[in-house]
Amino acid sequence: MGERGEGSVADEEVAGAGAGRGRAALIEGDAEFDGRDAALLRAVHETGSVAGAAAELGRSRARALSRIESLEDAFGRLVERQRGGSGGGGSRLADAGRGLLDRYDRLQAVLAATASVPETVLDGTVASVEGELADVDTAVGAVRGLCDGGAVGGDTRDGASVGDAVQVRIGADAVTVYKGDAGVDPNATSARNRLRGEVVEIEAGETVSTVRVAVGEAVFRALITAESASRLALAAGDDVSIRWKATATRLVAHTTDAGYSEAPEG
Repeated sequence: MGERGEGSVADEEVAGAGAGRGRAALIEGDAEFDGRDAALLRAVHETGSVAGAAAELGRSRARALSRIESLEDAFGRLVERQRGGSGGGGSRLADAGRGLLDRYDRLQAVLAATASVPETVLDGTVASVEGELADVDTAVGAVRGLCDGGAVGGDTRDGASVGDAVQVRIGADAVTVYKGDAGVDPNATSARNRLRGEVVEIEAGETVSTVRVAVGEAVFRALITAESASRLALAAGDDVSIRWKATATRLVAHTTDAGYSEAPEG
């Protein structure tokens, strides 16, 4: 984490949108720390052990321990574990674990203060479907989004089909901004959308700023915290990369010619 030249509504992390709109999540690489993980760390703190935390949350100890270890690969040592001895074994949160929970709580507070999250809307045509994800041809190229039954049109359809006209809706809270080319990794998972663009405007707010990034004729909006804005030192004309998860991309049945728009706030 730290100085990686990226920013979003959760500093260098991102708040997920789409199927779980408004869901807070901290991201480091491909690791994602969300509400379930926060509950796990809190339970460890309250019970003093991973086994106790797992029992309180109705999870298996093995799965809870595996999840903590996976998170630690990305975020550093989160839980200090002590094997049994004269004083007995147990677990407690490390400084990094407490810090991660604090950051997650701050993110939730930011999201709660953001009453309405703006969206970027792209019109396009479904090019292929793979499970619950679909690739859509748009004005900015191929974009991958969630096309399960509840995400397309909000009706009783089972999902999108090749050739369907759809709107691709991307919440500004789901978009992470990177300075330069840092965010576009050709070897990264296809579950993330990645594009290059240019900053055209920054609307500074007290706690959250809105960055507008032009990608071709389309303009994407991203929410970043004041801390991220200060660290990135973004200015109009800067070359940046943007990234967001396919599962944070909603596909909605539509019947207009391909294009783009910015959905109004409110």
